Amino acid sequence: MEAPITVDRLRFLIYSLKEKLWVKPLGFCLLSIFAVFLAKVADSTSLAEHIPEIKPDSVETLLSIMASSMMVIATFSAGTMVNAYASASQSSTPRSLSLIISDDVSQNALSVFIGAFIYSAVALTAMTQAFFNEAGLFILFCLTCLAFAIVILTFIRWVDSVARLGRVGPTLLKVEAATTRAVKNRIDSPCLGAVPQEQIKEQGSYAIFTEKVGYIQLIDIAKLQTIAKSEDCFINVTLLPGEFVTPERPLAYTNKDIKKDDIVSAFTIGEARSFEADPRFGFIVLAEIASRALSPSVNDHGTAINAISSITRLMLLWHTSSIKDKDGKNNSSETDANRNAQHVRKNEKELNQGDNDTKYDRVSLPRLSVEDLFEDAYTSIARDGAANIEVAIRIQKSLNTIKACFDNSDTEVDKDFKNAASKLAKQSYERAKLALNYAGDIKRIEQVYKD
Repeated sequence: MEAPITVDRLRFLIYSLKEKLWVKPLGFCLLSIFAVFLAKVADSTSLAEHIPEIKPDSVETLLSIMASSMMVIATFSAGTMVNAYASASQSSTPRSLSLIISDDVSQNALSVFIGAFIYSAVALTAMTQAFFNEAGLFILFCLTCLAFAIVILTFIRWVDSVARLGRVGPTLLKVEAATTRAVKNRIDSPCLGAVPQEQIKEQGSYAIFTEKVGYIQLIDIAKLQTIAKSEDCFINVTLLPGEFVTPERPLAYTNKDIKKDDIVSAFTIGEARSFEADPRFGFIVLAEIASRALSPSVNDHGTAINAISSITRLMLLWHTSSIKDKDGKNNSSETDANRNAQHVRKNEKELNQGDNDTKYDRVSLPRLSVEDLFEDAYTSIARDGAANIEVAIRIQKSLNTIKACFDNSDTEVDKDFKNAASKLAKQSYERAKLALNYAGDIKRIEQVYKD
């Protein structure tokens, strides 16, 4: 039985299509051709009796103007987008390029310009062949006016957006937005609907390997569940999306010797990591942007501080999710002990949400490592910004905020975040003490670290 398409796979496919520049222009081209032939349908109706007469010359003039100008504008927009991609790679990080390419405003603008050109070319060709009667000419005139309005509005919106396309600030926000989606998806489904690996007593005797070398972009858990049911076995996945796969690293273990190619086909392995299914990748890209900003050639500690702010907001999404069901108004008759107990129970419910809502009971998956998450987010910034007192202090304040927010209960998730933040705070503090030369700066970082 064929495995159903999961939400994760559908999301991954949509995200992959958004990275392809040809998808939207192709769609607009087909739509424009359809619009031309739609005008011909009006000739088979009695619409001609109720509409004003439109001269063919006026329609041809409008179409000629559109045909001669749209290709120039489309070429200009494509060149501008290429320059923005190069700027993004140089000023921020090449890993953010996929987000710049998938920018909806730029893709829509390019698609509208190319679609308008195709529409005008097809419509002009049809008119020279006397393809339309009175009703068809009227509908074509209306469609041409509508096309002009869409082109003008798209151009105005695109001009407003293109000035920021590829710049560090907007790129930082795009990376944060993409990482926010990935983090929220992982919070909603900590083990992607599979059984948490810590609940599995036996690893499995049969290892599954692949000859491919690259990053796991997606794991089709539904397909693995279907395979496990048909073979009456259990599949223990050992790697998460974003991890690097080599021939000697097992993808999974099974408790039964089955056909391995089917299991390997459930893993999408590519040359680069993906934002959608890999929350850690977003933190890595944010850290790369901060590290590049701290390089001597750029020397822009403000961008690094903004990146730390983004990382802080993303880390606190786990804290927000643990109290999202909590009523903002507390009952005045409740004691502090009762409120604390309720908060602990809610956190535990969130932590075990993947256990209660397990969709795929024949597949297990490890949880995202909180310690690895903090290493990805803070280590490179702490290393490259150790000699910059502003950055060093902002790192300490960020980690202090995380420690304070996750100090409300004794659940495992709170402990992991608090311990990881404490570990990174100590490392950053020690790096800063070694790198700073001025005694006053050392005293400032000591004070912030102790607080």
